[in-house]
Amino acid sequence: MQENDKPVLIYSTFPSAEAAEAVGRVLVERQLAACVNILPGMTSIYRWEGAIARDSEAVMIIKTRKSLSERVTAEVGAMHPYSNPALVEIAINGGSQAYVDWLMGETRPTRES
Repeated sequence: MQENDKPVLIYSTFPSAEAAEAVGRVLVERQLAACVNILPGMTSIYRWEGAIARDSEAVMIIKTRKSLSERVTAEVGAMHPYSNPALVEIAINGGSQAYVDWLMGETRPTRES
């Protein structure tokens, strides 16, 4: 497996599970992600524009490959309701080889949508 073709996770937050699901479905349909996990009911406390904010959000974990991470980040950013969405790439180091093989088989870096 090439260095730029290893599995990665992309972490993002959304204002609702429904907003995350709409974006996640597009990513899976386009084979930019093998799977997305949506975890509703998260509470976020953060500083934004000089004030402390508290919001209920949903987390989305996008399972993809390194060679697609820039495209996934751009696609999510274009569809995201936030002006500055959290989009963080996390390397996968190890794990079930059968699962990694499935993830890589479900994503297609050369297929355009």
